[in-house]
Amino acid sequence: MREEMRHGKHMPETPQEQIRLAIYDMDRTVTKRPTYTPFLLHAAARRNPLRLLTLPVVGLWILAYAAKLIDRTRLKEMMQWMLLGAAIHPQRLATVVDSFADKTARNNVRPGAAEDLKRNKAEGYRLILATASYRLYVEAIAERLGFDDVIATNSLIGLDKRIIARIDGENCYGPGKMRMVEAWLKREGIARENAHIRFYSDHISDAPLLGWADEGFAVNAHASLRHLARNMKWAVVDW
Repeated sequence: MREEMRHGKHMPETPQEQIRLAIYDMDRTVTKRPTYTPFLLHAAARRNPLRLLTLPVVGLWILAYAAKLIDRTRLKEMMQWMLLGAAIHPQRLATVVDSFADKTARNNVRPGAAEDLKRNKAEGYRLILATASYRLYVEAIAERLGFDDVIATNSLIGLDKRIIARIDGENCYGPGKMRMVEAWLKREGIARENAHIRFYSDHISDAPLLGWADEGFAVNAHASLRHLARNMKWAVVDW
């Protein structure tokens, strides 16, 4: 038990060393191009090419989203249903997940992102990938890039262990991503005041996390995020 009193005087608590976290968005931040639709096409082409015949219908769903007739969550679920099926066992996806992760790590990572990951790792930061993309393939990419943890959109898993074309909980996007990061901190037993956090994103939807972090980085940002970043004094970098 720690001694509370020495020589009749109360000794102050030793300050807890801050935990260093570097949290990265994935699509167009770490990667050059988005990954969700390419993953679905990659998986469909290798597992059941006939599913590619549904692409015109997928296009209609994308138009419905653009017209604000459906939300992003529903669009993602329907694209998965069309191109992967209503439910699939993860063992049947293992080969295509690995080949897609290899392809992504080889051809779709920004050189500046790879350098920044190495720098943060060398400085003692725990590397976290926080993305709206699905955990079912993101974990394999994260492993290849040296991330320590993943916060991502989760798939509903049936009693038969199959992955269902439905999102479990929230889509890890915008305010939802903020809530999922905070929930992850709680599960890990990390108090916000005991962490120094760097956050990286290319998209304005991540403004809540950029403002919440100790250091916000607008990476490869579009015009609206660049404007906001300058007003908020966040770093603007291009990888």
